[in-house]
Amino acid sequence: MKQRPKDSPFGALVDLLGKVRESGPLKPLPPKVSTSPAEADDFTEFRKAVAGTAPLAANDRTQIERPRPSPVPRPRPAEPEPATAPRRRSIDPNDTSALFREAMDGVAPLADTGRIELGRAPRRTMAPSHDAVLDTQESPDGRVVLPPLDGDEHDPAALFRRAIGAAAPLPDKNRAELERPPPAPQPRMREQDEAAVLRESIEAPLSFEDRIDIGDEGVHLRDGLPRRVLTDLRRGRWVVQAELDLHGLTRDEARSALAHFLHDALENGYRCVRLIHGKGLGSPGREPVLKHLSRGWLMQREEILAFCQA
Repeated sequence: MKQRPKDSPFGALVDLLGKVRESGPLKPLPPKVSTSPAEADDFTEFRKAVAGTAPLAANDRTQIERPRPSPVPRPRPAEPEPATAPRRRSIDPNDTSALFREAMDGVAPLADTGRIELGRAPRRTMAPSHDAVLDTQESPDGRVVLPPLDGDEHDPAALFRRAIGAAAPLPDKNRAELERPPPAPQPRMREQDEAAVLRESIEAPLSFEDRIDIGDEGVHLRDGLPRRVLTDLRRGRWVVQAELDLHGLTRDEARSALAHFLHDALENGYRCVRLIHGKGLGSPGREPVLKHLSRGWLMQREEILAFCQA
């Protein structure tokens, strides 16, 4: 280190600093113990005062909770004041006229006609129509309100005209003209097809195959008709329009049922029907009784033109 001259202003300071370094580091002084009771009491009071406190954070700030706002009372709705009943005036109990007026308070006298006015229904604009029916409407309270009258509402004739509305008197024969229902549709094409099959069966000659197809089965053909009718009947060229099952019937029951069945077929205009007589498995001797009887019954009826048994 460069030695400075002693006559410099910092010469004395440099000498003093050199002496301190030579003497070594200074020893720390022992803590001063206060023996005064007054100082001990002050220290105790201070510790009590700062008890429970926490040191501040690094930013030297503490978080202080914001106080809650004071409650604000809700405004109450204004309640209507109870209506006070009008004070009744004192009435002399001996004054009969005053008592009568008090009893009849609020009663309106009737009109000169002897009827009270209940109010008229609101008028409505209606399109003029001679065929219009009496129109009514319902008021909000559910009552039926009629259209307004043309004349005086107390006139019986006007009331009657409004009641009947657009009704027309009956003619002299005292009968209403009702539209007749349309007739039921008829199957004209089916009738034409059946007529064509019948005409073809009558006019067409009987071929050799038709004779072989007939065989020895029980058949019946009215005189004057060609045997081709039987061939078409057996081959199913005719549409079966109804059938009757005679299973389980006795002789009398079967004959009565067959008569009613043929009668209904004629009434309905059926041209071809089927009769089921069974094989006689439940008859004595297992003989088809109804098969032979039905053949005779059919041959006795004039409306039967032809039949064949399968």
